[in-house]
Amino acid sequence: MELYNSTIREVKESLASERSRSWAYEPSAAWRDLGQNELVLTRDAAYELGGSALPASNFTCVTTDASLVPEDRITLVGPDLGEIRADSPFCRIVLLHVNDISGDDQEAFRTIRDMEFVKYHVFPEGYMMRVSPENQREQVRVSKKALKKGISFRNIGNSFIKKYKEKGLVDHVSIYFVTGGRELCKGLADTAKKVDTITLTLNHIMDGLATDCSVCSFKAVCDEVEGMKELHFKKGEAPMRLD
Repeated sequence: MELYNSTIREVKESLASERSRSWAYEPSAAWRDLGQNELVLTRDAAYELGGSALPASNFTCVTTDASLVPEDRITLVGPDLGEIRADSPFCRIVLLHVNDISGDDQEAFRTIRDMEFVKYHVFPEGYMMRVSPENQREQVRVSKKALKKGISFRNIGNSFIKKYKEKGLVDHVSIYFVTGGRELCKGLADTAKKVDTITLTLNHIMDGLATDCSVCSFKAVCDEVEGMKELHFKKGEAPMRLD
């Protein structure tokens, strides 16, 4: 899957220049999962990531290039949960290295979407996520109780990776949490929209819609994203190659 590779490189390069903290994956450090979303009321919340109309986004990029996601790692750019004192800009980024996806085009696409939906099955105690797929926003309300217990992005990152690891196709997961920097998070929100457009274009191709580029609203994406145009015109001829 090379469709997201250029975006992965851009994200890693842009965040490499920022001060960050990083941790290796430790399943035992995952935060307690409640099995269902917890309602954190305003009176019980310390603050909200992405609250007060601040930038808030999330996106997932999949690749079969092991060099882009060589290990399981959690990276934090900005203040940790215990250091934040008020509503903050926020972005969560997941980069997935997957092994070869076999099967026909539709099966491959369903597999990719299935991995993207993992975010709807992580329920950390005291960490209430509200995700809007229409505009790629992800707001998080953090409870005062969870902060007293010592919740951190290291814990939350381990929780996400642990859930992704339940998918047999996932080799490595690199997850980034970005807080504090309004302009940085605003730029990443734009990237989230770009990633969503790539996925929508892929969906358009998988639906077998017209391949007349002159009338296709996704022409700009096919022209820009490496491998998209080739995939478009090979649709139906052979199984989609994801490497």
